[in-house]
Amino acid sequence: MDLQYRKVNVARLSVLSNTALVVMKIAVGLMIGSVSIMSEAIHSGVDLLASLITVFSVSKSSMPADVKHPFGHGKVENISGTIEALLIFLAAVWIIYEAIGKLLNPEPIEYVGWGVGVMLISALVNIVVSKMLFKVAKETDSIALEADAWHLRTDIYTSAGVMTSLALIWMGHRISPGTNLYWLDPVAAIAVALFIMGAAYRLTLQSAQDLMDVKLPTDEETWIRQLIMTHKPVIHGFHQLRTRKAGNFRFVDFHIKVDPSMSVEDSHKITDELSGSIESRFPNTNVTVHIEPCDGTCSGDCLSGCLLPESEQKAVMQKNRRV
Repeated sequence: MDLQYRKVNVARLSVLSNTALVVMKIAVGLMIGSVSIMSEAIHSGVDLLASLITVFSVSKSSMPADVKHPFGHGKVENISGTIEALLIFLAAVWIIYEAIGKLLNPEPIEYVGWGVGVMLISALVNIVVSKMLFKVAKETDSIALEADAWHLRTDIYTSAGVMTSLALIWMGHRISPGTNLYWLDPVAAIAVALFIMGAAYRLTLQSAQDLMDVKLPTDEETWIRQLIMTHKPVIHGFHQLRTRKAGNFRFVDFHIKVDPSMSVEDSHKITDELSGSIESRFPNTNVTVHIEPCDGTCSGDCLSGCLLPESEQKAVMQKNRRV
């Protein structure tokens, strides 16, 4: 419950910071007539919408399983991350459209110092908030918070780019008053759009893969396989290891082969040990272990996970023939 409380709180902090930045950027952008700052305002507006979605998703995903959702609500976070990425794509297209118009018809920018100042404030605020989001996302394994953190991280870089373009315009005015550098403003806006489109693409892949029930990372599956192997010779073999993830919830199921004469109580004890170890290593994991009798014959899927030496395989087969 403490982790859930932290997830919701840091998501709400993101909403507050993005709201303040949107208002500030719109005010300054309109005042000085900078399309790059207005593009940053749109970017922060998308971040704000994403933060609102994140607050909803982290609250919803923690709800326990029910009759309609027997596997829980974890995929709400994956849906949230995918929607947030698509919103970034739309914002980037709009930014490019506005910037091209400004590039074809450049307009003077007044009070450039205000623009540099608001971009500096934006970058500093997002550095602090994104670090907090990344920290809690790692602790809670939350894809929604991680997506929100990446939104703000891209905002840091784009704010720095816009701040640099405005600073160059300001320096150009000082060094060579007649030089037209206003084209730097829409160019910076287009660069912002292209950058966040790249980030959106990566977020889409990351968020959507769990919706397709992609297996757990290789290192996690390897750890599970090694855990099962530590229980030989009690476990004669294993096969059909299947894993997937929904939000911060993992699902693991596999079949193990044991001595046919093993009691139900002993076999149940093995499943408890395996499930307990996996759940201890990966919190919020649902583990299902299927018990099968082993006659010493390894073929098909079972062959790759057979833990019996060849001599023992033959001995078991002979024993079962006598039985």
